[in-house]
Amino acid sequence: MKAMSKHEVQTFSDGETIFNEGDSSSEMFVVRTGKVEISKSVGGHSMRLAVLDRGSFFGEMSLLEGLPRSATAHAIGDVSLLVLRPGTLLLQIRRDPTFELLQQLSGRIRDLDEKLVFKLATAEFGNRLARSGFMMGAGAEFKSSNGSADEAVAP
Repeated sequence: MKAMSKHEVQTFSDGETIFNEGDSSSEMFVVRTGKVEISKSVGGHSMRLAVLDRGSFFGEMSLLEGLPRSATAHAIGDVSLLVLRPGTLLLQIRRDPTFELLQQLSGRIRDLDEKLVFKLATAEFGNRLARSGFMMGAGAEFKSSNGSADEAVAP
């Protein structure tokens, strides 16, 4: 990772981690070039939430709420990001009475993200369970239909 502090720009190479879920960093990023994958760990597996490209921003929830990162961000290809740090952005927007509204909206989005990921993980688990039940039933049916043929064959 290379940082150019004058312009508050950071660059990342393909596959490089920008931040991890649970990190306590609080910068917000705007994608200048390249793409960024946002993912969340669910049951030990990575679930892709979004792929962001030029002009998209991410990291706003940690910046506004001061809470740990709710997801992981990875570079897809070479990526250049504009970095907005809490000191510069928050000083400007805290003077505005809508700042508290932004914090509340961010908290609601965080809660909804958690609920959505839980529902998706539960649905995927249910689908896997249903598929395995179907396969077990099909396997038992196949075995019983072949079992009668096996009995007819003498050793």
